[in-house]
Amino acid sequence: MPWKAYYMNPEGVLQRDLNEDEVRHAFQSKQGLLWVDVVETTEADGQFLGQTFGFHHLAVEDCVSERVHPPKTDDFDGYLFTIVHGINHMTESEIVETAELAVFLGPHFVVSNHNSPLYSIEAIRRLVESDGRPMRRTADFLAYTLMDALVDNVMPTIDKMSEIAEEIEEETIRNPQQAILEAIIKLKRSTLRIHRVMAPQREALNRLSRGDFPLISTDSRIYFRDVYDHLVRIEDLNQTIRDRADNALNTYLSSLANRQNETMRVLSIVATIFLPLTLVAGIYGMNFDNMPELRWSWGYFAVLGFMGVVIAAVVWRLWARRWITWGRRQVRWVSPFTVEPEKLIWHVGKLTGWPRRHTP
Repeated sequence: MPWKAYYMNPEGVLQRDLNEDEVRHAFQSKQGLLWVDVVETTEADGQFLGQTFGFHHLAVEDCVSERVHPPKTDDFDGYLFTIVHGINHMTESEIVETAELAVFLGPHFVVSNHNSPLYSIEAIRRLVESDGRPMRRTADFLAYTLMDALVDNVMPTIDKMSEIAEEIEEETIRNPQQAILEAIIKLKRSTLRIHRVMAPQREALNRLSRGDFPLISTDSRIYFRDVYDHLVRIEDLNQTIRDRADNALNTYLSSLANRQNETMRVLSIVATIFLPLTLVAGIYGMNFDNMPELRWSWGYFAVLGFMGVVIAAVVWRLWARRWITWGRRQVRWVSPFTVEPEKLIWHVGKLTGWPRRHTP
């Protein structure tokens, strides 16, 4: 079965790659610290967890099941069962995929379970194998280390989503197109997935940090509080990205509406210019005998001149009403952000007689 087991005995000696019998012996000794990390839990793994550790079958079912379970903290007899979520960095997807981590915390053991490989757990395992640091303290501190690493690995995804949001905002203004709309929808779906698991996760971590469970020592509560603070910050940043996606969507729709309005304005200008010309050409295109203008020697040139005057009059009228902006002076509305020196704090200090720092 795909799992790793480590045992820090009371003498501070780390034992690696324990088999099932060694895991049972370490668990039954109730000494030292035992950590078992299970990946891609099968039915056989579930039976091993239930028979060796005596875990409740409902908690074991949550580990075996591939369905997404909400974050929670359950207090069983002699141990805590907590489910937290992070980002699945192993899957390449245009929409953020989340990963689930289940942690059993007892007085002298920690059992972690996840159905997909996690970089955070791999990092903790490397630290354990190098010098055993994460396991040289209590079991609740090891559980905190696992959860903290999982939550901290969410921030790179949040930073990447923020960069994508900035690119979308710039491209929405510069060149709104169908691909931008798809990118906005994918970004919104990613923020919704993160919000769906991070929002209830705050309450689960808050319960661990406020002293509801005797297994969490007073010294370790502040560390779980730190993880809770990280979750609050992640949720706030995720909400900001979500708002930026909504604003980008509104900007995209406004840009499309402005582009359609510009197209309709051009068509209206063309129609306004050529409607009177079509009227004149239609009148003199009729083949009636009693049309004296048809026999004028300068009639053709007079009609052309009249059409030119009509064109000039219509264009001038549209230009005066600002339908046509060619040749107009463009007003610059955006200027560099500068502040007058008189409004700065050091200038106030100068006025009140405070010493001013001189630059050499």
